[in-house]
Amino acid sequence: MKSELTIQYAGNDRTESELVSMAKDAYKAAGNKTSDIKKLDLYVQPENSVVYYVVNDDFKGEFQI
Repeated sequence: MKSELTIQYAGNDRTESELVSMAKDAYKAAGNKTSDIKKLDLYVQPENSVVYYVVNDDFKGEFQI
């Protein structure tokens, strides 16, 4: 089975794959290697236009959407 999650808010659409890519970019911008990512959890708060992410149950970050 293949699925795709799309979050719609305030006239904007973001797919799951876009959010994952944005999280990887933010993780890399924080001085980390994306190849180190084994697990990625995303927490989307569309009302604040923020995505919080946790990499490998350890590193925490956030980015604007």
